[in-house]
Amino acid sequence: MRPAKPTIRKDLRLITTDGLLYCVMVGSGEAYFGAFAVAIGMGEILAGLIGSVPLVVGGTLQLITPWMVRRLGSLRRWVVLCATVQALAFLPLALGAWRGSMPAWLVFLVVSIYWTVNYAQGPAWNTWVATLMPARIRARYFANRTRVVQFGTVFGLVGGGLTLQAFKGDSEQTQAVVVFAGLFLTAGVFRLVASRCLAAQSEPVPIPPDFRSVSPRRFLARWRHGHDVRLLGYMLAVQAMVQVSGPFFTPFMLVRLELDYGHYMTLIAASFLARSIVLPFIGKLAHARGPRVVLFIGGIGLIPASALWSVSDNFWYLLGVQLFTGAVWGCYEIATFLLLFETIPAAERTSVLSLFNFANTLALVGGSLVGATLLGALGEGVSAYYTLFILSSSLRLLTLPLLLLLRMPRFAATPMPTQPLSVRPAMGVMGRPIVAAVDEALHPDALVASGKTPK
Repeated sequence: MRPAKPTIRKDLRLITTDGLLYCVMVGSGEAYFGAFAVAIGMGEILAGLIGSVPLVVGGTLQLITPWMVRRLGSLRRWVVLCATVQALAFLPLALGAWRGSMPAWLVFLVVSIYWTVNYAQGPAWNTWVATLMPARIRARYFANRTRVVQFGTVFGLVGGGLTLQAFKGDSEQTQAVVVFAGLFLTAGVFRLVASRCLAAQSEPVPIPPDFRSVSPRRFLARWRHGHDVRLLGYMLAVQAMVQVSGPFFTPFMLVRLELDYGHYMTLIAASFLARSIVLPFIGKLAHARGPRVVLFIGGIGLIPASALWSVSDNFWYLLGVQLFTGAVWGCYEIATFLLLFETIPAAERTSVLSLFNFANTLALVGGSLVGATLLGALGEGVSAYYTLFILSSSLRLLTLPLLLLLRMPRFAATPMPTQPLSVRPAMGVMGRPIVAAVDEALHPDALVASGKTPK
C-alpha cells in the first residue's frame, strides 16, 4: 500500500532535508576526523589509521542490521536509532577538543561507533525508502536530490576549512579548543535534526513481507561462479591497494607539507568538484556504452593517482592531481555500483549490502595496516611518504589483469544517484548508492513479470 499523495509530498521534502543535513555533517564533522587527530598530537601513523581501522570495526558490527530490523519490527526505527547514536558520537569528540587532548583509544572507539551506525543504517534506509514513493518517480526525484545534497557537503567542507583557518592560533591547543569542538558540536546538531526528519517520515511497510537475510555462506556461494566473483575480487583488490597509501594523505598534507587548513580544504573540495562535474557525462557514457567501459576508464586512471603526489609539492600541481583523482574515482565508483547491484534482489538488499560492507572494510583495513607498517619502517619523513605513494600505484598495477579478465554483461545502465558517505583526501567524496532509485532499470525481469514494458 502506498501512502496518499499529500503524505508522499511530505516524505519527499523530508528525505531531501535529511540528505542535505546529513551531508553538512559529513563535510563539517567526519571530513576533519584526521585533522583533529593530527591537532591533538596522536602521531602521523595513528592519525592515518583513524580513517581506516574504525571502518572495519563498523563494517563488522553492522552485520547485526538484518537481525535488529526484525527485532525492532521496523526499518524506520532502526534507521532513526542509528542516526541518533551517530549524532551523539560527536559529543565526546567535542569534549576532547574542548579539553585539548583525548586518549587515542577513546578517539578510535568513538569514531568506530560513528562508522558502525553509519554503515548499519545505509542498507535499511535503501530498503525503507523504496516503500515511500512510486517507482515511476524515483529516478527523477533522486537525481534532483543528489544535486541538492551535494551543496551540503560543499557547505560543510568549506565552512569547516574556513573556520579552522580563521581561528587558527599560535598553539595547537587553541586550534583544538576553539575550532574542532565547535565543528563537532555543529555536525552533531545537524545530524540530530536530520534524525528528526527521518522519524517524521511515513512507513507504509515496516518490514517488507519478502524481507530476507542472506547468510555469509550463501553470500560467498553467490560470488563463487561467473563474472560476479571476478568483479568482487577486483573491487576488494583495488580497495586494499589504494589503502596502502590512502589513509596517510591527511598527515602528509598537514604535517609534512605543512599546508594550512584553507589549502587542505581546497584540495579535498577539488576532488569532490571534479567528481560532481563528470557524473552527468559518466551517466550518459554508461547508458550508451555500458558500465564496463566506464569501469575501464576509472580502473586504469586510478593506477597512477597516488604516485602523482610524489612528483611535486607545488599547491597548484597538487590541485590538478586532486581534480584528476576525483574524476577517475567518480568513474570507478559509479561503474562498480551499477555492475554490483544489477543482481541484488530488493528483498535481500539490506542483508547483502551489510555483508558487502563487511568484505570491503576488511580489504580497507588490511591495506592500511600494510601502509602503516611500511611508513613506520621507512621513518615517516617526506621521502617515506613518496615511497609509499609510488608503492601504492605499483601495487595497483596488479589489479589490471583482474580488470581485463572481467566479462560483465553489457546493458544500457540508468545513472545511479548516490549520497555522500565519507570524505577521503586520497579519493574525494565516497558515495552510498541509492539503489531504490533505479530498481526497474537494474531488474528488467521484474518489469516483465509484472506486465510492465521497459521504457
